[in-house]
Amino acid sequence: MFEAGGLFGFTGTTMASLMFFWSVYRQFVPYQIRDYLEKCFYKMFGLVSNSVHIKFTEYTEDKGLKKSQAYDLIRNYLSSKSTARAQRLKANESKNSKSLVLSLDNHEAVEDVFQGVKVVWSLSVWKSNDQADSSEKRYLTLSFHNRYREMITTTYLDHVLREGKEIGLKNRERKLYTNNSSQDYSAWREGRWSNVPFDHPATFETLAMDLEKKEGMKKDLIKFTKGKDYYRKVGKPWKRGYLLFGPPGTGKSTMISAMANFLEYDVYDLELTTVKDNSELKKLMLDTKGKSIVVIEDIDCSLDLTGQRKKKKEEDEDEEEEEKKKEAEKLLKRERGERESKVTLSGLLNAIDGLWSACSGEKIIVFTTNYLDKLDPALIRRGRMDNHIEMSYCRFEAFKVLAKNYLEIESHDLFGEIKRLVEETDMSPADVAENLMPKSDEDDADICLTRLVKSLEEEKEKAKKLAEEEKMKKAARDARRIKKKAEEEHKKKNKVEENGDVSHDNGK
Repeated sequence: MFEAGGLFGFTGTTMASLMFFWSVYRQFVPYQIRDYLEKCFYKMFGLVSNSVHIKFTEYTEDKGLKKSQAYDLIRNYLSSKSTARAQRLKANESKNSKSLVLSLDNHEAVEDVFQGVKVVWSLSVWKSNDQADSSEKRYLTLSFHNRYREMITTTYLDHVLREGKEIGLKNRERKLYTNNSSQDYSAWREGRWSNVPFDHPATFETLAMDLEKKEGMKKDLIKFTKGKDYYRKVGKPWKRGYLLFGPPGTGKSTMISAMANFLEYDVYDLELTTVKDNSELKKLMLDTKGKSIVVIEDIDCSLDLTGQRKKKKEEDEDEEEEEKKKEAEKLLKRERGERESKVTLSGLLNAIDGLWSACSGEKIIVFTTNYLDKLDPALIRRGRMDNHIEMSYCRFEAFKVLAKNYLEIESHDLFGEIKRLVEETDMSPADVAENLMPKSDEDDADICLTRLVKSLEEEKEKAKKLAEEEKMKKAARDARRIKKKAEEEHKKKNKVEENGDVSHDNGK
């Protein structure tokens, strides 16, 4: 018993002494000497050890200015392992992460097990001998038995990098990007895209839309995200196009936000009018990342893309006036020295659906328009814009979603009257939501729903008057067209008669 107690006492004293000397060593021995001694130790240890060590530096060897992507991915992978197993952790607030990041503390190690094989990851810190650069350099070391060299250097490292990438994407702070103008030199130094945090609250649950159409949309998106192998098998780039069309205020932008939140994707809002030419457009598309949605809103207004392939057709006076107005605006821009974009329809098609579109995977492209008939058929054909989604006026199913969102009710005595009115009247979800939103603390569900009924009745009467006015305008245009045609025929007839008289006189 005494011998056992003495043994434990000796062991405890020895461990305490070792810990004391180790702390003194870490605190008072300079970095350079420690680094040299540790290198000698590892060299001597390697002569009798079967361990293999792989070093991953925080920065690349190119002057140490560029951060290593592999280092970041490994750190992401080890974050969960460190939280569960490491004794000392370091908490960081990363600007690219939406939550607090826990990682290995300096000079700490953590074990990992992969397919029954145990490996050890350790984080080390050292300082450069260069007096001009006194910053700390970090590196991760992977240690394992030599007999598992092939499995670790192939399967395990691929697993670590792949998992690290997935963890990074899941924890990242999502961004909303917009392209910088090529005329702004200071912006170009910051890159082709500027960004802000994307925190739009829209979801499919709060989206005022037909329930069956929403569920179909969600299933389509889920199918796309799981389709990497399928797209490769059929020989198509891993991307999908969505065309959102419908009147203003029907929720096209809200749908894009709901899609981004559902998939946890970044959003790139591409403004075509600031893009210099087709070459710059391709470069912008190449600078977008995977797991993102590239959006061109109101594409019918962005550029005169429809003018590339115009068909000859008879235009009425209103259309002619619109064309003259566009030409006047172009002339005014030239006089002011404003540069027009030289992006063409062909250039846009190649950027989103040509050879360049296969350079980055898992990407969604969304076009929105208020006027579907104005777009060139080549721009929106199936295979380019795979899914055409009509964002229509608010009907009863969409109204019920809005009533639940804004008033927290699912039934009311006025629902029957509202159902009849919304099915007969074209009112956008945005206008319905504005009527349902309480304007003061005194506004309850009764007041808001009554206000909506009144607005629907007024809109119905207004639409009726507009239809009558449009009918009268159409009749007037038809009358003018018939009169003009009759005058032209009359002139033509008179000309023929005059020519006939001249011929008769010459015959005499």
